[in-house]
Amino acid sequence: MSCEACRTIPPVVPTGYTANGRYLDIAGIKTWFVDDPADVTGPETASVGILGVYDAFGLASQTLQGADRLASQLDALVLVPDFFRGDAAQPAWFSLDPEERSRVLTKFMGGTAALPQNSEVLIAIMAASKARFTAVQTWGAYGLCWGGKVGRDVRTHVNILRLEKVDAERLTIPHIVLASKDEPADVVKEYSQIISGNGIGGHVETYSSMWHGWMGARAQLEDEHGCAEYIRGCVLSEFPPIQLNSPGQPRS
Repeated sequence: MSCEACRTIPPVVPTGYTANGRYLDIAGIKTWFVDDPADVTGPETASVGILGVYDAFGLASQTLQGADRLASQLDALVLVPDFFRGDAAQPAWFSLDPEERSRVLTKFMGGTAALPQNSEVLIAIMAASKARFTAVQTWGAYGLCWGGKVGRDVRTHVNILRLEKVDAERLTIPHIVLASKDEPADVVKEYSQIISGNGIGGHVETYSSMWHGWMGARAQLEDEHGCAEYIRGCVLSEFPPIQLNSPGQPRS
């Protein structure tokens, strides 16, 4: 069961932003690709790669803008696969009566957005990406809401679909959690205690003025405070250029 905010807050449809990247085919999946636009050497020499897993609303403008920002700030290539193949959750669903909305969302989460099948897609995309971008020495991953639950390889949660203590206990690499005011405070506290004491490293922070999804398709970038917190979240989500146990292993 996802959090109530995830099921009731509609996405924001922004205007005026032109994304910097382009689409590639990675493992048969349409994938948004962006590298540092100031890097004239191109993606073949990027040493840091990041795989972004979007929220239930798919390739939203705010999600692509976040990918662009990470690529520019980290001199990295960023990939955002279209797991839903164009069939993402629709804003119109949130104007339905509660019973019908619940039915539609439950069907979506158990079908197109089912976690097991999409975790397999994630594994295939990671393998294909490592084979294609051979200059990348360090891979990272982040997930927005739904994306934070797709497979154990996605190790950064931003706007959590369903934060669970067991996920924190399974961590083997540094992990960042940026929660909103809509996440259960007791579970966030448990998560923080586990991460602070596991000897691996990480960061847990609640953005007390932000709503569920403020870093994804629900981001309100035309609002001064909403935009400022979105940017702050992108900065905190940056992946330091550290070497993992083995090249190409996902990290956060």
